[in-house]
Amino acid sequence: MSTAPAPTPMQMLQARFAGLAPREQGLVAGAAALVVLALLWWIALAPALATLRAAGEQHRLLDAQLQQVQRLQAQAKAMQAQPRQGHDEAMRQLEQAIRQQLGVSARYSIAGERVTVTLLNTPAPALAQWLTQVRSNARALPGEAKLTRNAAGGWDGSLVLTLPPR
Repeated sequence: MSTAPAPTPMQMLQARFAGLAPREQGLVAGAAALVVLALLWWIALAPALATLRAAGEQHRLLDAQLQQVQRLQAQAKAMQAQPRQGHDEAMRQLEQAIRQQLGVSARYSIAGERVTVTLLNTPAPALAQWLTQVRSNARALPGEAKLTRNAAGGWDGSLVLTLPPR
């Protein structure tokens, strides 16, 4: 007595499909094709098209970031190309920048390589310009800032800057 191997699920489906009328076979084949096309769309095509649609905006954003990095790189190279200056020269540059940009709205005190600048109702544009000038000319780096905007629209508080070493 020999037993035949059990039919596989695929063999069972093929036998069932063969037992259908030709019209029913056409409908089942059409439904299967529709399911395959839907899966192909959801898995392969729709995500790729969404990525393709978003690529233009991402490209513009990355170009803007690249330009910003290139500007920063050029600025860093320009600062590196400047001759080294000593602590005294940096201090002179810093004092000059405080007098020119901030005027009477700022006081400062020096403790070694750290300079604390106290602001009182300093206009925002003057503060921004001063920080840029101090960073590039005096090579002072802001280390700490405690600023608040007052009712008049100016800035009050203190900044601690670090000068180049002696």
